Amino acid sequence: MLYEKMVGLIANIHLYLVRFMRLCVLLFCACSLAIAEHTFSSEATSPSQASGDEQTLWGLERAYWRYVEHNDLAAYSDLWHKDFLGWPSVSSAPVRKDHITDWITSQTAKGLAFKTVEFKPAAIQITGDVAFACYWVTFRWVDKEGSGAPHTFRITHAWLRSGKDWRIIGGMSMPESENPAK
Repeated sequence: MLYEKMVGLIANIHLYLVRFMRLCVLLFCACSLAIAEHTFSSEATSPSQASGDEQTLWGLERAYWRYVEHNDLAAYSDLWHKDFLGWPSVSSAPVRKDHITDWITSQTAKGLAFKTVEFKPAAIQITGDVAFACYWVTFRWVDKEGSGAPHTFRITHAWLRSGKDWRIIGGMSMPESENPAK
């Protein structure tokens, strides 16, 4: 009788061990598939590529202000995606690409020139072919004597990659308050 109980107990332990091993194999396969999917996903970005994309985008953001400073509206306009929609702080409503230079021409028509004072990156997030850049920019609209008060703005731009080129697809700006919340 004791022998029969021992055989039954060993059989039960063996059954539990087999089930446990099957569960371990199943979990291992599921984890391996998840890792492989992430590794080979088209959305995956290597650290060096992300770093390269970040450098490219910050370079484009700096070029944006350089184009404004040189009043190069053609180069400035080329930064924008054809389907752009954004809300500049100087506009009472969102604007599309056909109105993106209005804020520049409204000042240059008065004989003012744009001068960048400081460009200060805050953060950038790149996910596949979409990027979101946040930064501060301080600038002045100066008259012929070089007089003009500095203004600091918070800027956000959403960038969309098409092939190798990045274009601004959306954005928003707002004046920085004198005492911003921390």
